[in-house]
Amino acid sequence: MATNALYSVAMSTLLISHPAFLDHDTGEYHPERPDRLRALLGALEDPAFDGLTRVEAPMATHEQLVRVHPAELIETILSVRPPPGELVNVDPDTVISAGTAEAVQRAAGAVVLAVEAVMGGKCSNAFAAVRPPGHHASATLPGGFCLFNNVAIAARYAQKKHGLSRVLIVDWDVHHGNGTQHSFEDDPSVLFFSTHQFPHYPGTGRESEHGRGAGEGYTINVPMEAGGGDDEYRAVFHDVLVPAAAQFQPELVIISAGFDAHKDDPLASMGLTEAGYAELTGIVAGIARRHAQGRILSSLEGGYNLTALAASVDAHVRGLLAA
Repeated sequence: MATNALYSVAMSTLLISHPAFLDHDTGEYHPERPDRLRALLGALEDPAFDGLTRVEAPMATHEQLVRVHPAELIETILSVRPPPGELVNVDPDTVISAGTAEAVQRAAGAVVLAVEAVMGGKCSNAFAAVRPPGHHASATLPGGFCLFNNVAIAARYAQKKHGLSRVLIVDWDVHHGNGTQHSFEDDPSVLFFSTHQFPHYPGTGRESEHGRGAGEGYTINVPMEAGGGDDEYRAVFHDVLVPAAAQFQPELVIISAGFDAHKDDPLASMGLTEAGYAELTGIVAGIARRHAQGRILSSLEGGYNLTALAASVDAHVRGLLAA
């Protein structure tokens, strides 16, 4: 992957990743493992993706991280440096290894770079192939494989640096993005939309959770019954997300792109296929085209069957290229 930032190919899709993401070691049997990234990046080596502009993720700055997470938490996470081969558990599911500090800073740096590229008109849209994921990390509490909340960092950066007043976050990961919801639940400048299996981890995301205070009505949760597939997701996106986005008029669309609602994923019981992910990508691209000058930033979250993950990312990125 290219190491420079010369992503000036007119209105291409930007692919941002980095070898450091493979150094976030989670242990031999952990589902959120480096092979996930190897599988999807391997799929994106197909000649069909020659139109991608590929760059490496930079390190996020402290200033970019602290817009979402308190300095004390940032310092704590980055200061944990176990010897190679050893792991430190943040909770039973979330671990820190020798390579984690660089990985989490580059994951956040990837989405910041994506915002810069999309807002600067240097690409049509961007896909950040990062790990660890981020949407379960609240401002003050890591968890669910997540340490820093990448999409929240991207949204706050876009608001601070580019003066955006309306950002839409679409989270189609099978697990509710509780950390993202918590980050924006009292904020009317960010519309958070989530589809997720319910009941399921982390136990949040009821339809009755729709924001609080000034943010009342700017959180939209659509709990999905186990087994729901392409038809059910398509209907929800058309019937709920499209009109909500039309009312909100976002200036930037961010996707928390988890692919664990796939029918073959081992950590859930939904029925999406890669064709379904292609459809969802198309619907979100239409929203971005109508309201946000086509600006889309997609950041990898879950997806734990390697074959299904690779096929779903293939379909998703094809959709971004066609947007």
